Amino acid sequence: MQRRTWVSILGKTACLLGCAIFLTGGTVAAQVIDDFQLLAQQWVGGAMGTLQSDQNAPLRFEVRVGKLDSRLKLAPCGKVEPYLAPGSRLWGNSRIGLQCADGVARWNVSLPVTISAFGKAWVIRDQVPAGARLMEADVVEAEVDWASESAQILRDPSLWLGQVATRTLHAGQPLRQGMVRPAQVFQAGTQVRVIAKGAGFEVSSDAQALSGGFVGQVARVRMENGRIASGVVLDARTVKIEL
Repeated sequence: MQRRTWVSILGKTACLLGCAIFLTGGTVAAQVIDDFQLLAQQWVGGAMGTLQSDQNAPLRFEVRVGKLDSRLKLAPCGKVEPYLAPGSRLWGNSRIGLQCADGVARWNVSLPVTISAFGKAWVIRDQVPAGARLMEADVVEAEVDWASESAQILRDPSLWLGQVATRTLHAGQPLRQGMVRPAQVFQAGTQVRVIAKGAGFEVSSDAQALSGGFVGQVARVRMENGRIASGVVLDARTVKIEL
């Protein structure tokens, strides 16, 4: 019978990355499956600093790494390197690749990984109907898993306060991108005030809106002289144009 032997990725020296493993034949041994899992866990742990710096709030991360399929057969390898596949991110459900960088066959496998990121967020207190304006009384602050969905958490109140729900929002839902939109403050045909700002000057005049006005978004207006211009909606009566 052919002898089957794995040398642990970590070994007695407890190295972290790029350690040697060897296989003389057969499927992956249970100890090596555990070593692969630990290698991926340590690699993800090293990337957590960068992940935290990408967020605008303190988060508490939890990492869960799955195991390699024991039915796989891998050729001998002198160096195994973890990596994150292009287009993937360490957020929510993802995968960590393990590739043989020094061996007879350059095999490539992957492990499932789940990244949870717990932090404070604004959560819907009671059901909010679609189209309703969101106010402070509609939310409560609570800790949630930011990474449970791909949509970004709306942590800054200026990103949702006074905006309208794009769909029915249910109690317990954290506020995320796509759940609200700016409120329409005037319709096409409304008379508005245009403030034009340039280098060292500011003038104002009346105009007629040619499109609906949403706070913070661009609207088209027709000036008193017939000229058509575009500017940012400030409120229900004001459009600002930068010259």
